[in-house]
Amino acid sequence: MLAAASRGTGLAGGDVKLLLVEDDRELRATLREALAVEGYEVLAAASLADAMAQLSHTGTLDAVLLDLGLPDGDGETLLQALRRDRSTPLIVISARQVEGHKIRLLDAGADDYLVKPFGIGELLARLRVALRHRGTVAQPAITLYRRAGLEVDLTAHRVRRDGVDVRLTPTEFKLLARLVRQAGQVVTHRRLLADVWGADATEQTHYLRLYMGQLRAKLEADPGEPCVLLTEPGVGYRIAEAAGG
Repeated sequence: MLAAASRGTGLAGGDVKLLLVEDDRELRATLREALAVEGYEVLAAASLADAMAQLSHTGTLDAVLLDLGLPDGDGETLLQALRRDRSTPLIVISARQVEGHKIRLLDAGADDYLVKPFGIGELLARLRVALRHRGTVAQPAITLYRRAGLEVDLTAHRVRRDGVDVRLTPTEFKLLARLVRQAGQVVTHRRLLADVWGADATEQTHYLRLYMGQLRAKLEADPGEPCVLLTEPGVGYRIAEAAGG
């Protein structure tokens, strides 16, 4: 059973992109969601062939999480292929516990080896360490936010205003989550548009005006004088720093 992700007070790795290779559909979905909450961009593969294809077609890749027991081969094959021309951090996630096997994979170039079952908090911490060893600093993301009667819990996918649940559309929640993960800091128009609507939407600033207006109407005590969802004219938006932050 996977433990709940820990709630941090920093910024997740910004534009960190990782490949998750896991054939168990439920576990893959759970890990993908937990990593997305932390702000990581996640590519997922359910087989060795799919993972090899993604490695071939993906330019920048910052980390790999690799299961070994794949339906069409052993994940060790992917490790060997990766280490031929990349130093990308790689963490093995496997139910195999034989010490000799773990030692062989670590000697072959794996940065870490995590035995199932494991807690998501531990996986995230080990991922941050592996990234740090390659010069990429990724602090825990803010996933629980409280200020002025507003409570946002990204892990539980829940938003409350003065103790009452607030219903948001998927796009509204995605936009709010992007701001919460970087609470107190300005996120540019282009960054928000790319992260919420995709790279093709970076000039569509009217999307932001529309959805920020909708969020303020639902979350601000006085939408005309917002104190939480703030505009930085000509630059972007920010959510005010969390209470006690």
